[in-house]
Amino acid sequence: MIKHCIVSLAIALLFLPPLQAQRTLSLEECRKLAIDNNKFLAQSRLNQEVAEYTQKAAKTNYLPKLSATAGYMRSGKEFSILNKEQKNALTGNGTALVNGFGQTAQRLLQQNPSLAPLIQQLTPILQSVGNIIDGAGQRVVDAFRTDNRNMAAGAVILTQPLYMGGKIRAYDKITHYQQDLANEKLRGDEQEVLLQTDQAYWQVVSLANKHKLATSYRNTLKKLDDDVRKMIREGIATKANGLQIAVKLNEAEMLVTKVEDGLALSRMLLCQLCGLPLEEQVTTEDETQEDLKVCNENATPDVETAFNNRPELCQLQTAQNIYDEKINIVRSEFLPQVALLAGYGLTYPNAYNSFEKKFRGDWHVGITLKMPLWSWGEGRYKVRAAKAEAAITTLRATEAREKIELQVNQETFRVNEANKKLMMAQKNLEQANENLRVATLGYKEGVITMTDVLSAETAWLQAHSEKIDAEIDCKLTQTSLQKALGTLN
Repeated sequence: MIKHCIVSLAIALLFLPPLQAQRTLSLEECRKLAIDNNKFLAQSRLNQEVAEYTQKAAKTNYLPKLSATAGYMRSGKEFSILNKEQKNALTGNGTALVNGFGQTAQRLLQQNPSLAPLIQQLTPILQSVGNIIDGAGQRVVDAFRTDNRNMAAGAVILTQPLYMGGKIRAYDKITHYQQDLANEKLRGDEQEVLLQTDQAYWQVVSLANKHKLATSYRNTLKKLDDDVRKMIREGIATKANGLQIAVKLNEAEMLVTKVEDGLALSRMLLCQLCGLPLEEQVTTEDETQEDLKVCNENATPDVETAFNNRPELCQLQTAQNIYDEKINIVRSEFLPQVALLAGYGLTYPNAYNSFEKKFRGDWHVGITLKMPLWSWGEGRYKVRAAKAEAAITTLRATEAREKIELQVNQETFRVNEANKKLMMAQKNLEQANENLRVATLGYKEGVITMTDVLSAETAWLQAHSEKIDAEIDCKLTQTSLQKALGTLN
């Protein structure tokens, strides 16, 4: 049985995935990975590429366009240039001549029978002439046939815009502004991803340190629980003291479990932001630091820097320019439009040589002019609507500036408040360390109760946790302030 279990375990180990070594990342490395690999930023870069190609496409509107067209049509009936009477007249002239000669010959024979031999000699000749005339008429009728039941046509056309009411230039400017808009959006998205990366990074650092504290607290309670059990057996402590310690130990075990779960999820979130596999084992460089390096300088609101650097304001200004150009596009629809046309066309059958059944063509050059004359005020209304949209964008920019000014002041206050909380947390931690030292010493000497020791341990844990939170809050508020100022990079 034992051998069977060993063999099964060996086989299972062969198919286990290889263990991955933990990867330690600094904050700067996480930021770089996020900028390079984040999928949200990859979408923004593709939008930037779309804007770039759209702008290049807009510039081609200044250049001539070459196009080709072709078609085929089968008709059930044929166009006829000659009517039926004309066709009958042309194909029956010889027959009519022979018939007329026959009637005239009959009258002559009645008047002069001696002419009969001459008439008999002339009749075959006239019949041959009549047949020749009928054949010639038939050839004329055939020559006038169009035979348009099978028709084909093709053309190659060159179009060069000369004046489109300013539409081409306005569209070119709009696509240029859209490219600027995509660039600013990418910059704003990068700052947002950097902020999220910092938050995820410091969240991991916070939970990693809290995990150490929770584990240390649990181990202390375990030792205390073991001591109390011994004291109960010796009759020095009561069962109530043991139950009190057991409850605290269970709470500590639950706290460790919650912190471990939160830490695992936070590491996965950091991996997702950095574009790494979610299952990759990563640790942060600052997890092992006892004290984080924090800048305790008070901040002052710098609104002008935010106005000059915030991507949102740049985007709104660019949007304002786009709407101004849209006014020109709307106006161009009601202005004259002139274009140069040149091309070469082919037809079958062609009319250049009496509906000849061959492809033949000719070149052509011309100018087209489109001039709107009356549209019941449509152009005026559309221009006013475009101006109203541009005015809305102006109001949005003004509102955004006010909100940004408020945000900068709020983030400045948060930075200064975080600095004050850190100073208070450091003082509280010093006091908690001293209280724990005194309580532990007093408990060993028998002058401090176990309840007081537990209270001191809990206060020490809370003070340490508050200090970690305060240090990380200082870090994050500094990052948030940089984003509010538009200088996060």
